[in-house]
Amino acid sequence: MHSSLRHLYGNIDIYLFDQLLKGRYEDCHKVIDVGCGGGRNLVYFLNNGFEVYGIDPNPAAINTAKTLSESLAPNNPLMNFRVSTAEDMPFGAEYFDLLICSAVLHFAKNEIHFREMLLAMWKVIKPGGYFFSRLASDIGIENLVEDQGNGRYLLPDGTERFLVNEQVLLDYTEEFNGYLYEPIKTTNVQNQRCMTTWCLQKL
Repeated sequence: MHSSLRHLYGNIDIYLFDQLLKGRYEDCHKVIDVGCGGGRNLVYFLNNGFEVYGIDPNPAAINTAKTLSESLAPNNPLMNFRVSTAEDMPFGAEYFDLLICSAVLHFAKNEIHFREMLLAMWKVIKPGGYFFSRLASDIGIENLVEDQGNGRYLLPDGTERFLVNEQVLLDYTEEFNGYLYEPIKTTNVQNQRCMTTWCLQKL
């Protein structure tokens, strides 16, 4: 059972797995993982005939993702995987049915950089398409983080991240005219850090 699940889904983000179990992305065809790393969130999509893309600023990570794609989906073009940052994606507007962005946005340098990344990602999603993101927030640990300026905070776990709160996410949802297809959910990891799942559909 364990081997079978790993083969089918890889080391997938559990909250992305939750969306797959709900059948949320069954009508999607083109999928991109922004900050894909070695492709841990792409195994299911590669195994099931999706047109899969990935970008990451780390060339070694892209090479690993290409190797994964080649082994699981030989017909998926390797050129779909490119070395790129989120804000400089080499794709046209309204190109993807689903955009995955897991543990990337909290590396924003400041509010401007955060907005640049978000706008670039939102642009490439088709109307009716989906945005799935996981990012660090201060939700639930507001009094435990230390403001470092520019939207960045020192967390109790010793890391420094760009943090959002619920109102920031709701404001962007309204600005983008997006639909929360899943309520905003936050996981508190023993008061050391909080990770929030933010899921939008582009109307």
